[in-house]
Amino acid sequence: MSWADSLIKLSTYEAEVLQKRLAEIVDRRVAAEVRLAMLEAEGEAEAAFSAQDAAAGIYRAGFFEGLKIRKAKVQSEIDVILVEEQGARDALGEAFETQKKYEHIAENLRVQARKQAGRIEAAALDELGLRKKAVG
Repeated sequence: MSWADSLIKLSTYEAEVLQKRLAEIVDRRVAAEVRLAMLEAEGEAEAAFSAQDAAAGIYRAGFFEGLKIRKAKVQSEIDVILVEEQGARDALGEAFETQKKYEHIAENLRVQARKQAGRIEAAALDELGLRKKAVG
């Protein structure tokens, strides 16, 4: 295995690790968004319940204030995760660019090796031809 192949293998591994990290971040964001949706549904259910029950209306303001705080906490968590997700996406993009650069370098090395082998073969055939001409 050449050094170029080793670099490609390492960069592929790095890209895979970053893809897994991004998937974990996306899963956390989705879970937080589900929690936010659940809080919103809980608020709607409480509003419907408190509209029907006069005694529940007494606690409505406190409930909605607490709900507002919980929703703000989850939303700030989502905002932080979005920033982390963008950073992970950028890192993954850079890893793919690096991988493609290494693959391009390796391909150029293979092409150069084939050209060199072709030059050596042509020189050997030329020498063989000259020897046959000198002998014959």
